[in-house]
Amino acid sequence: MKKEDGFAAVQKTAAWLLKKNGGFRPETAIIAGSGLANALPDLAGKKTVPYGEIPGFPGTTVKGHKGELVFGTLGGKKVVIMRGRFHYYESGDMAFIAFPVRVLAALGVRTLLVTAAVGSLSRDLRPGDIMALRDHINLMGANPLIGNHHEGFGAMFPDMNDPYDAALRKVSLGLMRSAGLKPREGVYFAVSGPTYETPAEVKLYKQLGGSVVGMSVVPEVIAARQLKVRVAGLCWISNFASGISREVLDHADVLALGEKVSVKMKKLLEGLVKAA
Repeated sequence: MKKEDGFAAVQKTAAWLLKKNGGFRPETAIIAGSGLANALPDLAGKKTVPYGEIPGFPGTTVKGHKGELVFGTLGGKKVVIMRGRFHYYESGDMAFIAFPVRVLAALGVRTLLVTAAVGSLSRDLRPGDIMALRDHINLMGANPLIGNHHEGFGAMFPDMNDPYDAALRKVSLGLMRSAGLKPREGVYFAVSGPTYETPAEVKLYKQLGGSVVGMSVVPEVIAARQLKVRVAGLCWISNFASGISREVLDHADVLALGEKVSVKMKKLLEGLVKAA
């Protein structure tokens, strides 16, 4: 996105979506990560809007990302699901990642649930495990709030002391226990991609405090926290990062494992929506 990602453009897109959906104002949003198509909650009164129809929304270019907004209700809660996210490596422009988050907030979203496939920086976190995010480290070399500031988006220098809501994280860990999963939490180490990491980079990321590494999430969270939208993050381990094991990384393998994790993730997301 260029200057079209300004406050007026966000309001224009939000108004278009409100008209399209008969004034439906979601309270909670879910951003779906790679391989989690079957992990999304079943919404009542579902209505789908392809990204290609939405003013200002670019199309997704990553396999496994559908590219549509899904509106509906779950347990009386109004929900919108982003089936497909945007990545820094797709355009080299962080602003177009902030744009959808700002539009969702303009629609009424006050809670954002982000999911993602990540690489493990430790043998203790194995492929197929699920982890709640406690914090993150941004080493993407950019920030979605750079340029085009408008007070309607919040403070120019937003506080990031609590990027992931502690109460929602507590709920997440409780839901993991109830589902028979080992409750895990950790730190997301964000890099630009799209290449996977070298063994030397992985060693450094772990030394700096990362638990998992990925190429998304953080720009969305920063944009949301500027707007004072509370955030919960759930990551599923798709692979060991380079040097942790001798596994060869392949995106098709990530998608296949995601199918198996989807059942567990779906229960966690449904529980979080109801608790939000």
